[in-house]
Amino acid sequence: MTTHHTRTPAQHPRRRRRALAPTAVATAAALLLAACGGDGGGGGGELSGAEFNAGETSIVNPSDATGGTLRYAISSDFDSPDPGNTYYAFSWNFSRYYARTLLTYTEAPGEEGTELQPDLAEAMPEPNEDATEWTVRIKQGLRYEDGTEITARDIKYAIARSNFGAQALPNGPKYFQSLLADSEDYEGPYASDGDPLEGFDGIETPDDHTLVFHLNKSFSEFPYVLIQPQTAPVPPDADRGEQYQSHVISSGPYKFDGDYRPGVSLNLVRNEEWDASTDPTRRALPDRIEVRIGVDQNEIDQRLVNGELDVDLAGTGVGPAMKGTLITDENERPNLDNPQTNTLRYVNVNTVVEPLNNLACRQAVLYAADRDSLQRAWGGDTGGDIATQIMPAALPGADPEMDLYPSEDNKGDLDMARQKLEECGHPDGFSTAIGARADRPSDVSTAEALQQSLARVGIDAEIKQYPSDTYTNTQAGSPDFVHANDLGLTVYGWAPDWASGYGFMSKILDGDAIRDAGNANISELDDPQINEWFDEVVTIEDPAERAEIYRQIDERAMEQAAILPVVFERTVLYRPPNLTNVYYHAGYSMYDYMSLGTTRE
Repeated sequence: MTTHHTRTPAQHPRRRRRALAPTAVATAAALLLAACGGDGGGGGGELSGAEFNAGETSIVNPSDATGGTLRYAISSDFDSPDPGNTYYAFSWNFSRYYARTLLTYTEAPGEEGTELQPDLAEAMPEPNEDATEWTVRIKQGLRYEDGTEITARDIKYAIARSNFGAQALPNGPKYFQSLLADSEDYEGPYASDGDPLEGFDGIETPDDHTLVFHLNKSFSEFPYVLIQPQTAPVPPDADRGEQYQSHVISSGPYKFDGDYRPGVSLNLVRNEEWDASTDPTRRALPDRIEVRIGVDQNEIDQRLVNGELDVDLAGTGVGPAMKGTLITDENERPNLDNPQTNTLRYVNVNTVVEPLNNLACRQAVLYAADRDSLQRAWGGDTGGDIATQIMPAALPGADPEMDLYPSEDNKGDLDMARQKLEECGHPDGFSTAIGARADRPSDVSTAEALQQSLARVGIDAEIKQYPSDTYTNTQAGSPDFVHANDLGLTVYGWAPDWASGYGFMSKILDGDAIRDAGNANISELDDPQINEWFDEVVTIEDPAERAEIYRQIDERAMEQAAILPVVFERTVLYRPPNLTNVYYHAGYSMYDYMSLGTTRE
């Protein structure tokens, strides 16, 4: 997913200009570990007094002890460790070590973890009467790692570099680009030799500690946009575009130790300029944090169990091989959490690639899918609950009873699939390709299960595998690549930016979300009714009315057969007994990395 060209994706030719940006959030990706030493000794959940799945609802091994080295690993890489250029959930979680944002989630397990609180901000944002203007005041005395003061203008600059102009950073959502008023003609900070923020009138900075956001229409959920890493301050003089990722200037409790080495490592040490009194949300317990990149998933899992590694950075849980071993081992079960996440694992059904541009052909895919085998590809009941709609049940408006493509025992309705193939003019089936991330075993297993399902009705699907770190930007996330490589189907996952239908669905279903690179609406669904509902829903104050519109969007997208839901994921997370303050954070759908400590030196 890491890109090396310095331009923003051009507007997709089918994209209409709209007032509001699509939302969404990136889903978790995978990272991994290379060589980590250790004194061995996994297992032994009894040492911490932990129980199976205790981390879903409580803090395991609570401790205020500082010191030691916290060791992470990942099988692929960051899309970018630059807070302004990332869209993976694990990266949003991890970047908080060195990047503070205007708002952040509370530090708590369960639903409380999705509540917002100030971070850089002095207090929660203050809206005007119609929620088109939001004022945020930041704390005084905040400093970067070099001792210089953090100002409101630095935050404005950070938002500009990630959202505006032909050279804007390619990864991450573009909420601000579409939400901010009076900024349509702004060409971004890299376009001018003078003041890089000249013409950027959507955000005012009347003084060094105040930002005033001017929106182009009412948006009652705007505070949730302010948790994203794009609001982490960037000193303009230090910015080097996409190369800024090599050494991000820290505003948090840790700073880069040397440079980020793509495909190899990223190490952090304490930032002496960080003031804990301004930052009640970060415990900052370890003295050092190490990330090893490009480690095979099976090796990561084994090192976790052996005590040679503390955290799988990807946050997606152990792989299929280790999962089966651990879940049945009574000695290891106390070290496991199996939380229900808000992550949907699914298959995009492209609406442009032939013959899937025909609705009946797409419906044939959904009818032919063997949901039972797809669930087993994700690890059975411990891997996830079978999904028949798009929105996770915890979100307002979700309808778990929705099932537009029912079948006996979830094995698929092959008669209906063949009927739909007749309707779309391919009675003997057709050929297409399934895209999957090569370094994610469950993705590949899902593709294989779907391939076998579709073969039963004559649909020949070739599996094509790509690396996680380029998948969302360069392969599945590039419509041109999708079309050129006949990727009619792509295995994917999605988690909400925040707990609403807009925060979950708009980026993957709104036609105006389609981008030339870094595209999350991989099905390229551009349904006028759905687009209109997304425009309308953000202006409605009544939560119940909004929830009903979200339900309608979900239902219509399923009618259009643009997405084949697979499971609402359950991860199997391993926590070594030496890990302290461990709990599952609903806001990131993984452990809260900022709370973690270790009893190991």
